[in-house]
Amino acid sequence: MCGCIFALGAAFFPRLGVLALWLFTPLVNRAFDTIIVPVVGIIFLPFTTLVYVLVWHPVVGVAGWGWVWVVLAFLFDLGAYAGSGFGNRRRLGF
Repeated sequence: MCGCIFALGAAFFPRLGVLALWLFTPLVNRAFDTIIVPVVGIIFLPFTTLVYVLVWHPVVGVAGWGWVWVVLAFLFDLGAYAGSGFGNRRRLGF
């Protein structure tokens, strides 16, 4: 039940999902060596950062199908930026 609530919340608010993982689990600290990369990831690529943290494995890192999920999350982040740019094109004068 708790996992379903987290998945639903992370789907709508990925920045809060990564922040919750960072505060309540050691997953973010295991996936990244420094604090700079996850902070930049939360700001610019929240879905990619969230999926990377979730598919990262301590022994091999991200391998195989994990990279497919990371790439899909990256495309989703790019789509979100493109959609917001497309929606705001009238305000920009294009």
